[in-house]
Amino acid sequence: MTNEEFSDDLDELSSAEDFLDYFEVPYESSIVHVNRLHILQRFNEYLAKNYSAMPDSADGKVEMYRALLTQAYTDFVNSDAQTEKVFKVFHMHEPQQAFVSIDQLMKR
Repeated sequence: MTNEEFSDDLDELSSAEDFLDYFEVPYESSIVHVNRLHILQRFNEYLAKNYSAMPDSADGKVEMYRALLTQAYTDFVNSDAQTEKVFKVFHMHEPQQAFVSIDQLMKR
């Protein structure tokens, strides 16, 4: 496989299940169903962190992607979305409250 073929293959993948199937990562549908966006976001974070260590060959990339996707999936097998806090909304400690005075509303 060439890097171009690998890139073309990646362009065809759209769901968490597509990625897991392509990289031959065994998974439970019930876990993916609940955490699909979290798994993909975590996978993306792992890819970004490991970008400088990415192999040049397509076969090397496939192996690294497989390992990182497995790690991302496993994070949610052993934990849950609220604990893992992948998305910004989970990092907010308290509801945000904004106060706008009537004076500010009347200014033009």
